[in-house]
Amino acid sequence: MAGRDVEPVAAVVSEAVRRWYEFYEITPDYKASDVLCNAALNFYGDGYRAIDDIATLLIGTYPGLSATRINAPTSQAVH
Repeated sequence: MAGRDVEPVAAVVSEAVRRWYEFYEITPDYKASDVLCNAALNFYGDGYRAIDDIATLLIGTYPGLSATRINAPTSQAVH
């Protein structure tokens, strides 16, 4: 991977989740962050590496705070 700029997983997940909060204009919430971080890690594990891609998937999968609560979809349900 010499010559490639690869961001650490934690940085990618953190920024994607931050963008979700920014998109929905929501104050960060512990429970939502837990769900969103887990989903972002699943998307990363599915091969998505770009922050923009993961943020877009989070925004589409979890439309608002209520979607991060019980029975919220997982990345497995989306695929």
